[in-house]
Amino acid sequence: MKSALMRDLLNYKTMLFMLIPSLFFVILFQYLPMFGLILAFKEYTYGKGILGSAWNGLENFKFFFISGDAWRVTRNTVLYNVAFIAINLVLQVSIAIMLSELRSKWFKKISQSLLFLPYFISWVVVGTIVYNLLNFEHGTINTLLRSLGFEPFNFYSDKGVWPYFLVFFSAWKAVGYGAVFYLAAIMSIDSEMFEAAETDGANIFQRIWHITIPSLKPTMIVLTLLSVGHIFRGDFGLFYNLIGNNGLLFGTTDVIDTFVYRSLVENNEIGMSAAIGFYQSILCFATILLVNGIVRRADKDSALF
Repeated sequence: MKSALMRDLLNYKTMLFMLIPSLFFVILFQYLPMFGLILAFKEYTYGKGILGSAWNGLENFKFFFISGDAWRVTRNTVLYNVAFIAINLVLQVSIAIMLSELRSKWFKKISQSLLFLPYFISWVVVGTIVYNLLNFEHGTINTLLRSLGFEPFNFYSDKGVWPYFLVFFSAWKAVGYGAVFYLAAIMSIDSEMFEAAETDGANIFQRIWHITIPSLKPTMIVLTLLSVGHIFRGDFGLFYNLIGNNGLLFGTTDVIDTFVYRSLVENNEIGMSAAIGFYQSILCFATILLVNGIVRRADKDSALF
């Protein structure tokens, strides 16, 4: 056993050496910070530090749940992520299929580049663009409404419209990037299958339904599973840069990540922030185990582990 292990280490020493930077990164930024989880069970004071602060059991968790915010931010986080996963999946697969069916190479390249471009735009920049579009006084939309004789609409006081805006901008930014994965999967499909189907008289929609989509199934499952693993984690950049600290919109836009940020920065609730982060991580871990178990029962080859 040991000799086989040493033989593998020697045979793959170059690849193992290449893993060292990534391994160091994961240990430094993923595992070492786990030490801070003990803050979730302590009444932290700056003078005594992490180790010296007194233990307070589950008080930090208790305060979070009795505050009435736990259900609201958890519900918002889950519902938004379900919408993001479902809508982005449909759009990514649809766009990848349409791009693969285009015959004009220059048009395909231009379209792919334009779809991919939003992924590189910072959420800070997107937030600025959205503010200049929706601002009540000088926003582009309200200026246009006034010029047409209509009453301006205060977007930043109406929490009902923001779920649609958030879903739209999430898709706008992520769909082009996600479509690349499915486009690569489509390119790996044996072209002889399409040729045989075309010879048998199958039209383009039949080829897509019976060949392309079934061939994309493993990729769709894996990427969906990875997304589900973060279903209790909100996209902080999206929510904070588009909403900020506008309390009028918190009812439908506040997620766990923005709530933790405010608890830590504005209220200095270090213990409760750590407790919420721990609660969030446990939910994510349990969710990925549950969903992976369901997929494993249905199709063992499609499961992550």
